[in-house]
This record gives sequence, C-alpha cells and structure tokens, in this order.
Amino acid sequence: MSTGEKHLHGDRPAYLSACNRLIRFRPPALTKDTNRMNNDATPVQRVIGFDCHPDTFTAALLRGPTPAAAVTDKMFNKLPMCQLQSWAKKNTTAQDLFVLEASGNSFQVVRSLAAIDRKALVLESCQMGKLKEAHANNDKISAVRIGKAYLAGTAKEVWVPDLKTQERRDWFHAHRKCVKRTTQMNNRLLSYLSDNGVRLPTGLSQSKEDEERVLQIHPWSVRQKQVIGGHFMEWRHAEEQRAHWRSLIAQEVLADPLLLSLTRLCGIRDQVAFALGAIIGDIQRFAEPRKLVKYVGLNPAFDDSGEGEWSGGIGGHGRHDLRSLLIESAQAILRSDHASAKWGKKLLAKKGSVKLAVAAIARKLLVAVWYLMMGRWTPLEEIDIRLARKVSKMITNVGPAGLKHLRKTRTALRQETYGALKAGKVYRLDPAKKFQPKTKATSLAAEYGLVT
Repeated sequence: MSTGEKHLHGDRPAYLSACNRLIRFRPPALTKDTNRMNNDATPVQRVIGFDCHPDTFTAALLRGPTPAAAVTDKMFNKLPMCQLQSWAKKNTTAQDLFVLEASGNSFQVVRSLAAIDRKALVLESCQMGKLKEAHANNDKISAVRIGKAYLAGTAKEVWVPDLKTQERRDWFHAHRKCVKRTTQMNNRLLSYLSDNGVRLPTGLSQSKEDEERVLQIHPWSVRQKQVIGGHFMEWRHAEEQRAHWRSLIAQEVLADPLLLSLTRLCGIRDQVAFALGAIIGDIQRFAEPRKLVKYVGLNPAFDDSGEGEWSGGIGGHGRHDLRSLLIESAQAILRSDHASAKWGKKLLAKKGSVKLAVAAIARKLLVAVWYLMMGRWTPLEEIDIRLARKVSKMITNVGPAGLKHLRKTRTALRQETYGALKAGKVYRLDPAKKFQPKTKATSLAAEYGLVT
C-alpha cells in the first residue's frame, strides 16, 4: 500500500516512526532561551552530564562545543546523594552547567544546586530514552549521553516548577489517584456480586444501609459476607481519602484570587481551576495562547512531507491529565445554553463530528484561561445565578471539617468569596514611593525563591 493510500485510510505514515530511531549527534542548533534559568549568565565553561538516583549520582565533566569534540575531563561514579552540595562546591564552578534527565528527584537536585549558585537544566526523559543503547548501559554511559544530548542542541528542556506549583501538583496527582481508587473499589464489588448472580440497580453507595441491603438480597455464606464487608470497607476508605483531597482543593481555590477567578468561565469549577493552576504554573512562560494550547495538546497533529499529507487528532502529545479535564468541561458546555455551546452546535452541524466540536470548545476555553490568567479581563460587577451555584458547590466540597478548620460559617465564607470575585486586582498608588528599576536575581537561590 502506498503512502498516499495510507493517508486516505487515516493511518499514521510509516515514516513517522523514524523519530524512535537513534540519530547522530548534530552541531548545536540556535534555540530560544525561553526556559533557561539564567539567560544573562556568563558563557558555559563545561557541561556536566548528571545521572541521578535517589541515593547516588554519577557526573561526567565534558569540555567542548559539540558532541564530537567533547572530551571527558573527569568522571565521578556513584557518589552518595548526601554529598551533592559539598562535591559540587569542590569540583565545579559557577560557569559550569549541569544537565540531567527528568526523574523523580530531578527538581529537588536542581533546587539543591541553585542554593549553592550552580546552574542546572532538566531534559525530557522520553527523548533521552530513545538515545539509550539497549545492549550496553550503565551510569557512566548515561551521564556522558545526557551531556552530549544537550550539546547536540536538540534536547528538550523541562520547566522546573516553583515550590508552590510543585505542592499543587502533588495534591492534584494524589486526588486523581483517589478518584481512580474509588472507581476500582466500586467496580470490584459489582464484579464480585455479578460473579455470584446478583445484579443491582444503579445508585449503589458505600453506606452501611446499602451494605445491609446487599447482604439481605442473597443467601450468602459466612465467608462471602466477610468478603463483601471487606469490599465495602475498602470502598469507604477510598471515598474518605477522596473527600479529604476534594476539601483541600476547594479551600485552596477559594483562598487564591487567581484560581477563584477561573471559575468565572463556564465549565470550570474548583477541580478544573486547581488543575489549571497546578499544571500551568507560571503563565508568563507562555508568550501567547497558541503556545499554551500546544503545551496542553489541544492542537491537531499533522505531517506534510513530499507528496504525502496526513492529519490526526489531539491524542498522543501534550498534557493528557489536563486535556482530559478540559474535554469534560467542553462536553458540559455543549450540553448547556451558553454562548460557547451555541457556537459549538453550529460547528457540529457543519462538521458532523461531536468529538471535533468538543475539542474546539476545549481549545476555545483554554484560550480564555490564558487571557484571564494574564489579567486581561473585565471586573465582575454582579454574581449571577450560575456563579452563585458554583460557589455553593465549592463550599459544599470544603465540608464541615474544612469549615471548622477555617473557623468560618458557610454564609461567611460565601460572602467572602463573593467579595473576592468582585474585587479582582487592586492597584494602590503610594505617593511617597520613588521609581526604582527592577533588579534581576543576584543568585540562583534568589531566582528560585530559596532565600529572602
């Protein structure tokens, strides 16, 4: 079958798999310094390929402008991670650049090096894995490979989040795991009941009343009752954890003016607003909306090479976790009577594809998020019925325990939230203040907010 025939059938062209092959190192290309930690730093003296593990690290000190000309000055193999800062002070200088592959503790390593004024970059692990030799690999080879991948100029850098964004991401992933765990426990119980010939109507909960109802609709043996009790116990525990994280996320959104302002948009409540703040982080790293759209993965894939032309969907690239939530929001918008829903229904009638219309609404929603997080929005004059309903549901997610922890009543928290939504950004002018030009961070530790 020819390449053109494959395109007609919608299959991915065979030549797209070439990205998975091992490529030769090329001279460094001119790349933008969008995500570099210190764009105005002095020229790099050496590149240090750094292969880090939870307990040990291996470092290869490379000198040279290109991978072919790079020479390994020194090699340090499997040193204890507790000696990282003392080793870096002794064997490296502020002009050296650490490059390491994204892993579990890579962000912490970058912050530890920044505290002693050492520059470090994190490279995308997926691309680094494609350069690994399957038949020969160890920590020394990995350290050299990481350093040469950076010198090639084609390695993709990973943004190192600040501490607040990192904590929010930890919360987000913990909540998503609890949601998955709750669904697993529910399905496990229903599967056990189905294996024993018991089919229940929808609406089964993890309450004690439903547990008693399940035990009475079938002549269970003693051991079977114990198994059912264990399933309900696991389900209740998973739901308790889910409610815990849901309450914390709702409190965080209500307390943060930027996250709270995102709930003004149709289709966004506390869960999606918190996910946007956790995954996006600093909105200033996206100079325009289309860069944010590409980061999330709401732009369609395409390949136009030679006589062949192929276009695909939005899957397979970008942030799947955030994209899936935006798709759910877009589906909710399409079912409403919002102006975006009318636009989406017109597109649906024109294209005849529900998935395409939903993806287009999600992209439109993400563009609105970019403008709102940039501060380019009009003040809110009044709270309409929809927004009031959102605030009420968010306060419900806070729960009685959360309200007790905040030492606020439901009414007081609602009025406080209404005031925060209407206030927006407040600019106060100090007549006694004199203009002073902004000074850049004097050290990497100050740039990462590790010192005051």
